[in-house]
Amino acid sequence: MKAYMYDNLPGDQRLPHDSGRAVDTDELAKLGVLYYHFPDIDGVNKLAADRGYKNRDEIVVSPEKMGDVYEDKVKMFFNEHLHEDEEIRYIRGGQGYFDVRSKDDEWVRVRLEKDDLLILPAGIYHRFTTDESNYVHAMRLFQDEPKWTPLNRCPDLDTNAQRQEYVGQYLA
Repeated sequence: MKAYMYDNLPGDQRLPHDSGRAVDTDELAKLGVLYYHFPDIDGVNKLAADRGYKNRDEIVVSPEKMGDVYEDKVKMFFNEHLHEDEEIRYIRGGQGYFDVRSKDDEWVRVRLEKDDLLILPAGIYHRFTTDESNYVHAMRLFQDEPKWTPLNRCPDLDTNAQRQEYVGQYLA
């Protein structure tokens, strides 16, 4: 895992966009973003049990696996959004970037690769993209039935209960 401030320069979203300003795990935790490294599935299973996660699935994001819809999907994942549920992703192979908003509403880029696990709290604005390899294999964990409902950022979300809870807990 490597985290840093996004450089905001034009160019393909899959490029590193590394500003050279590092962000450590303590700073991520202040945003409610938790990072773990699990070289085997036992650590993931324990974390899932501790946090009450009962379901999981796996997704491969690549042109080979997704075919003609790959580019559209990667662009869709890169739209800034939030979820009303905590989001846990465990990288089984490949690599990709999760971008999350800082307290100053700037992008923090988190590069994940095999054996990295990231927890995003409900209500945090974020986005995802693969890197230049165009391949990531991820396990998604869910507390209940698997669902992935992105709510794209807009002024109406300021009153969303999960967003308000997130702002009160981490950004106030």
